[in-house]
Amino acid sequence: MKTVLITGFEPFGGESVNPSWEVVSGLDNAIIGGCRVVARQLPCVFGESLAVLNGAIDALSPSLVLAVGQAGGRTDITVERVAINVDDARIADNQGQQPVDVPIVADGPAAWFSTLPIKAMVVAIRNAGIPASVSQTAGTFVCNHVMYGLLHKLRDVPAVKGGFIHIPYLPQQAAQHPGAPSMAAETVRRALEVAIATALQVESDIAVTGGATH
Repeated sequence: MKTVLITGFEPFGGESVNPSWEVVSGLDNAIIGGCRVVARQLPCVFGESLAVLNGAIDALSPSLVLAVGQAGGRTDITVERVAINVDDARIADNQGQQPVDVPIVADGPAAWFSTLPIKAMVVAIRNAGIPASVSQTAGTFVCNHVMYGLLHKLRDVPAVKGGFIHIPYLPQQAAQHPGAPSMAAETVRRALEVAIATALQVESDIAVTGGATH
């Protein structure tokens, strides 16, 4: 049976939970699209996060890799289009590192685009009754670091799709950030199940608008 690797992060930035791991951990050993899902937690640490991710990829030889991260303040499931080759941390990671304007891969390309059918995934998630959109930036913190490193690793393995999804706060987190949007864990889980199934089924992405004006 083929394997799907899905990752979430440990808490960071003073939060007691990270919605990505809270949801992703529940998908471990699920069967989606005839594939076994394996969940792994990544540290919210520059460098170490990629070491853990790369080790999991080498051990599992997955057909699909989907990394998931928290994006507090976002209102919906956001499927990332692109990762850029820079670490520029507004806050320190969980080991106190705060790189500024440092390339993730020396002499690497400026950016890597997701190899997932991102627009088909967004449409499928919306059709499941869950708000979703294409995101044009994964930031410059550890999430972007992981997305860029993932796609750089997979550059010579076109048969393996890879990409990143950002999710909102959980309600209990938003309660501590008055006015911040949130999404229930059960809803996020359903969105990720749909995203994985779509990514496994769709070979060529659909041509629908997913752009932004700012």
